[in-house]
Amino acid sequence: MTRSNHRLLFVLLALYAVASLLHFVHNAEFLADYPGLPASWSSAGVYLAWVTMTAVGGIGALLVYRAREWIGLLLLAVYAALGLDSLGHYVVAPLSAHSAMMNTTILLEVGAAALVLLEVTRRMVGLMASRRALIK
Repeated sequence: MTRSNHRLLFVLLALYAVASLLHFVHNAEFLADYPGLPASWSSAGVYLAWVTMTAVGGIGALLVYRAREWIGLLLLAVYAALGLDSLGHYVVAPLSAHSAMMNTTILLEVGAAALVLLEVTRRMVGLMASRRALIK
């Protein structure tokens, strides 16, 4: 794929990074208010988790940009899955136990991560189809 074909993916990644940052900042700043989270968690730990998670996505995006599609897309799938993991907030406490802002930031991140995962999956399927066509 040409670099111009990556525009949608990179827009979705930017949207996800911003949504994720919004959620993690809210989580870090209001950590004690989030129901069901371990008391051992710290704001610094939440920020470090975001940096680490986003680094996975950044490396994946760089690899895709540099035409290392498979490994890049695999890393981006992991990055997106990490965003879907924010649904874990609802495992430890129901939606009704969270404030409107908590729910908004959680669901924005999850929605953006889902869009990234859909686009990554679409691209992986396309790569598999093009490889099959080359074999025939």
